[in-house]
Amino acid sequence: MTNNSPLVLEAHNIARDYSQGESVLPVLRDLNLAVAAGEKLAVVGVSGSGKTTLLNLLGGLDDPTAGSVNVCGQDWRSIDASARAQWRNKHVGFVYQFHHLLGEFSALENVALPCLIGGASVAEAQQRATELLGKVGLAERVDHKPAELSGGERQRVAIARALVTSPSVVLMDEPTGNLDPHTAGVILELLLELNRALQISFVVVTHDPAIAARMDRSVKLIDGQLRDVERAVV
Repeated sequence: MTNNSPLVLEAHNIARDYSQGESVLPVLRDLNLAVAAGEKLAVVGVSGSGKTTLLNLLGGLDDPTAGSVNVCGQDWRSIDASARAQWRNKHVGFVYQFHHLLGEFSALENVALPCLIGGASVAEAQQRATELLGKVGLAERVDHKPAELSGGERQRVAIARALVTSPSVVLMDEPTGNLDPHTAGVILELLLELNRALQISFVVVTHDPAIAARMDRSVKLIDGQLRDVERAVV
């Protein structure tokens, strides 16, 4: 990423409130964020601070109470559900703490699915899925179903699935939170390598300071707003 890199994701003055009976609970308020092409950003904060809510808004899975979110120049709120799904398929990948793979499908089929949804042929989708599974070190496991894979391997499949359409940005919610420390470290190095190779932007919600320290920059979600995190000088 350079200072001249185009922006792939922008949030302008977004707020998100939830109703609790007759009262209103503000979770996010007047929040602004910009992510450049190829940038790695960590979002840190305590449980309940609204990090997952923020990711859902950025990915167009939920709408803000106020403000706007733009991905590659497209405002989520200006398009209908069908167009939103198509834009998301093209530009946004998701990685969750729990892999959310389809148990009856092989690793290859799980990874190929977003390409098929996006209109690719079966041959093209399978070729792309095979390439990505190779990149994440699972070339020999493409025919295995999730139950036949370790936790770290399942998360690698989930990462490959998120990257298979060559999205502009991948949103990650605690991507190593369900893994042991060694496997989490392996997954982190894999993510960094893929970011360098593919120049896809990452927005990573994490409690892990080791992950935050390896991103290009970190922001902290406090009282519904984002604040830059100062890096220690070493």
